[in-house]
Amino acid sequence: MIAGLPGEELFLQGHTACAGCSQALAVRIAMKALGRNTIVCLATGCLEIYSTQYRRCAWKVPVIHMLFENAPAVASGIEVAMKKLGKKANIAVFAGDGATADIGFGALSGMLERGHNVIYICIDNEAYMNTGIQRSGSTPYAAYTTTSPPGKVSIGNKTFKKDLPSIVAAHRIPYVATANPSYPKDLYKKVKKAMDFDGAKYIHILTPCPTGWGFESNESIEIGRLANETALWINYEVVNGEITDVMKIKEKKLVEEYLRRQARFRHLSKKEIEEIQKIADENARIFGL
Repeated sequence: MIAGLPGEELFLQGHTACAGCSQALAVRIAMKALGRNTIVCLATGCLEIYSTQYRRCAWKVPVIHMLFENAPAVASGIEVAMKKLGKKANIAVFAGDGATADIGFGALSGMLERGHNVIYICIDNEAYMNTGIQRSGSTPYAAYTTTSPPGKVSIGNKTFKKDLPSIVAAHRIPYVATANPSYPKDLYKKVKKAMDFDGAKYIHILTPCPTGWGFESNESIEIGRLANETALWINYEVVNGEITDVMKIKEKKLVEEYLRRQARFRHLSKKEIEEIQKIADENARIFGL
């Protein structure tokens, strides 16, 4: 049970996610909002691997697995077919940051442009965790991954995290939101609200990963909260093109408190931490925090 949320579980225990996986928690919360009348399109990634093993399927709704790159296209086809049949269901995509920011972005953009009545949920653990912790377009600046290792001539990942919610919002869809399972009621509310809009909807969820980020499995909720409290991650909504309902920070913290808790950032110098602090400060300025 999660206090204050419906008791029915549509994403069940028995899967093989890593201990402390906040992605599994995010999906569990989202499914409570989506409900039984849902068809899930599941892109290749961690979630597909640990939740759909033979005789261990964790889903209590129809779920269709497809490739990294085509979940939005498959969801679009299902949505059209259901309309043709005169049937109603919530069509939801769950895809990681690699499938969203990189490999499947073209299909996602097409789905958004056409306005299919689909809820797309990006579960963002900021790297290709399923295939060996390689960097993705959503990997933060200076983070260690196996394809962006720090050393004498590298600080780690040299590129900046793609601002996917803004890119998606530029398609002029009715609803975009960001969330974090460290705030379960906020996440639940946003998935529930998305269902009230006709057309394409997008929710981007930060999902801290103990294995890939390098922290203890019992720290996932705390690390997620620190992402918000440092303004490196902002929970907000975009409704019909207007930014609304930005989650305020009660006590803003320095990014060093967040970075030093994760092995992927432990190589950073004071100067590099100061550069990341500037990113957080700019986020706070933009969102009025």
